[in-house]
Order: sequence, then structure tokens, then C-alpha cells
Amino acid sequence: MTMKIRTAQEAIAGLKDGMTIMVAGFLGTGSPEILMDAILEKGVKHLTVIGNDGGLPRGWYNEYDTPRGIGKLLDAGAVDHIIASHVGVNPLIGKGIIAGTMECTLVPQGSLAEKIRADNFGLGGVLTPTGVGTLAAEGKMQIEIDGKMYLLEKPLHADYSFCRASICDDFGNFLCNKATKNYNYLMAGAADHNIVATERLVKAGELDPDTFQHSGVLVDMIVEGEKPWQI
Repeated sequence: MTMKIRTAQEAIAGLKDGMTIMVAGFLGTGSPEILMDAILEKGVKHLTVIGNDGGLPRGWYNEYDTPRGIGKLLDAGAVDHIIASHVGVNPLIGKGIIAGTMECTLVPQGSLAEKIRADNFGLGGVLTPTGVGTLAAEGKMQIEIDGKMYLLEKPLHADYSFCRASICDDFGNFLCNKATKNYNYLMAGAADHNIVATERLVKAGELDPDTFQHSGVLVDMIVEGEKPWQI
């Protein structure tokens, strides 16, 4: 079971410039901070990042001078393209778009979640009425069912998914408490390499299996040492 346990540096050893990564969380809540720090330490650049938003920028909360979640990658200039549903909180995204140094692809939040879920579950895509008749429909297949038009939203896949658990066993089964669930269960499985950083690590069988909400079959590596979320 312990074969999956790695240090943060070992878990991202294969991450290279230009790769696509998924980072779970919502405005930093539920994002794996120790994995973000390891990426900064490695100095990887030109990433495409898939996430709900741009994390929290530096100084968002007076007591925290450092950015949070994807905000750390943006602050370090490591992101060339972000695919997200909500980017207004982090001004670095707008500045990057205006300067021409960053591409931003906006996806409706529900569609973003389902595109990730489609990859995780091996689906060819999802049909949604969201975006029909708008600029979001350009270049996408449209299908009529029972007189109603739908857009075909194709799956989103990454080289790495970076997720965060409150409790994880050494096989990779994990649980996220409260709001930290955001995107973690969706993303762990939607990449070539699925990494989970956890607050608490237990041995498989130590806790009732019904404790966990996500299967360790889809988790490739586990990193200990994630701190409890401060907000």
C-alpha cells in the first residue's frame, strides 16, 4: 500500500514546462498548497492550468501575505493559459490578458465540472443547453434532441491533477471535509498522473470504508503534510 506515498518533490518530478495541470479547490479552499509550493520550487513555467478560478492573490486576507492555490502559480508567472469559470478575484489574470502574456478560456462552472467528470468517468462528452445561441457555441457541435438544442462539451484531460484530502489511506481512498470538496472528487482521475496531498494519512482498513468518498484506484501518488485550511 505504501508504494503510493511520495514527497511533494517526488510526486511532481515528471512535471515539465508546457504541461497541462488540474488544480482542485475554490478560491484556494481545497487546493493542495504543498504541491503548489513544490511546483514553485521546481520552477516549471508555461503551464496550462485547469481550475475553477485563479485562487487567491497575494494579500487577499490581511493575515496571509502569500497567495493561495492557483494564485501561487499566477504570482510566479508560471501560467500561460488558464481554463476556468471565475477569474475576477485574481487581477493577475486580467493584467495578463491585457498584456498578451496569458490566455484565458472561460467555461461555465457547471460545464467545467461536467467536462472534467466526463474524462474521469470515460465519457465522450456531455450535452448541455448552457451556451446555446451565444459566443460559447462557436466551433462546437450542436445537437437537437426532442426539439431542444444542446452543445456537446468534450472532456477535459490533464497531464497531472493536484488534489487535496482531509483524510486519505495509503491506497489512496480519500475524504474531503466541508467546502474543501470543491473539484477534488472530479479531478482525481482526470489526468495521466493523479496526486493527492492529505492532512491525515491512515492505513488501509484502519477506518470504515464508508468514511471515504473517492476511490484510491484512481490515485497514483499520495503526499503527506497538507495543513488544515485556515479560512
